[in-house]
Amino acid sequence: MNIKEIAALCDVSTTTISRVINNDPRVTQKTRSHVKSIMKKYNYTPNAFARGLILNSMRMIGILCTNIDDPYYAKATSLIESEIKKHGYNSILGCTGNNLEDKIKHLDLLLKNRVDAIILIGSAFRENTENDHIRTAAKQSPVIIINGLIEIPGVYCVLCDEKESIIQNVRLLTEQNKRNIMYVYDVLTYSGLQKLSGYRIGLELCGIKKEISVSVKIGADINEIRNTVADALKLFPETDAIMASEDFLAIGAQKAMAELGKNLPLIGFDNSRYAQCATPSLTSVDNMLDSICPIAVKLLIDLLNGKKVPSKIIMPTELIERETFVTKKSSTV
Repeated sequence: MNIKEIAALCDVSTTTISRVINNDPRVTQKTRSHVKSIMKKYNYTPNAFARGLILNSMRMIGILCTNIDDPYYAKATSLIESEIKKHGYNSILGCTGNNLEDKIKHLDLLLKNRVDAIILIGSAFRENTENDHIRTAAKQSPVIIINGLIEIPGVYCVLCDEKESIIQNVRLLTEQNKRNIMYVYDVLTYSGLQKLSGYRIGLELCGIKKEISVSVKIGADINEIRNTVADALKLFPETDAIMASEDFLAIGAQKAMAELGKNLPLIGFDNSRYAQCATPSLTSVDNMLDSICPIAVKLLIDLLNGKKVPSKIIMPTELIERETFVTKKSSTV
């Protein structure tokens, strides 16, 4: 049954039915009870889209990531969905891949479904050329970016200071007299560039002129990563420590060292389950997803409630020390 048929059975207007559905206080208790009894008798469920038009809100948040198979994106998605449910919202999830055309299609789909806001997970949504599609989307619905930065009106970013964390890691290694630090990375998204920049700035601040950076092909499996790092270690035998832009790459470096009989200090990034499951366990940078995601959702809810919110929130990271690298300070405790 539709709302007009229910209104006819109740002998009231469709406006009154809408007010009952949305708990409008202008409806008397007698009318409310009468309408609800009729709705129950005929098992009437309000159409979500029609209800959204009435309220000017679908209570729906669109979430996009490039690859849900990645532990980082999977964890972030889980945290975000859990948080928005606490505020009475549901979600639509899309996995776009890295192709710009597909990202644009997913954005358009969310906008056509009249979502209240859009959350983009990761800096892969910041294009190196132009971001007009995000600018257009932000004019229709608020856009929140998790751990990415795009400075456009209507776009709000919550991220961790990845550049500074890498700088600090270089300093920690040099304090233990490590001067030939290899850096392993793959993608050069905004996040990837921030980390690479941190590595180079860290070397400069510590007076190290030699850069040993190793680029791994995007999407490489663990054996390809191991082989690439093993070749690099043979080419640069003086390497005395390794840093990686992601834990998965660090695990590949770990396997390469085992193959060559080396045991060098190793630091990963993301503090994922890979870090905890590795043998030996991997020291890794915690990018604070457990804090960033709830903060991002809180910012979004405040925004939807008409409150003034900052366009950018940057949080510090934390180095979680495990077996592959322990600072001298920690080892003496």
